[in-house]
Amino acid sequence: MVVSKDKWVKINYTVKEENGTFVDSSEGKEPLGYLHGNGNLIAALESALEGKSAGYKFDVTCAPKDAYGEYYDSLCSVVDKELLGTDEVTLGMNFRGSMENGNTILLRVTKIDGDKITLDGNHELAGKTLRFTGEIVEVREPTEEELNPPSCCGGCGGNCGETCDEGCGNCCN
Repeated sequence: MVVSKDKWVKINYTVKEENGTFVDSSEGKEPLGYLHGNGNLIAALESALEGKSAGYKFDVTCAPKDAYGEYYDSLCSVVDKELLGTDEVTLGMNFRGSMENGNTILLRVTKIDGDKITLDGNHELAGKTLRFTGEIVEVREPTEEELNPPSCCGGCGGNCGETCDEGCGNCCN
């Protein structure tokens, strides 16, 4: 069976930045399973896997525009700590914000200078060229649950193993 739309695919992978800096890997974990052709992987990687079968080894380099997008300085701002509504702010902490068009944006704390907090709305891998290496482990028809995964609200996709009542920390509750 080959990788195509709505097939369940499992891959082992390693991701590194262009300069070799480690980003993520499935090594030592279960292979990553995903429903192909539904935007669950970076489009350039999905495209490179299309038509391939189990055992195929891949080495795909994705420019920023084909990965997590370009980096935009306009998505960064410095705010007073009091505007965040909490006394404890740490690097990497996330907040939800609203853009001028009303869309919600996830903002990450990237700098703390006294009471001045720098928030960055770019994805942490924005502006980076990424290299994905690995192997397709399995290609098969998806189960009903894989085709229609439970979702508490879209924040975690329902794959965190927690319910909204338990509060996985990625949901909108």
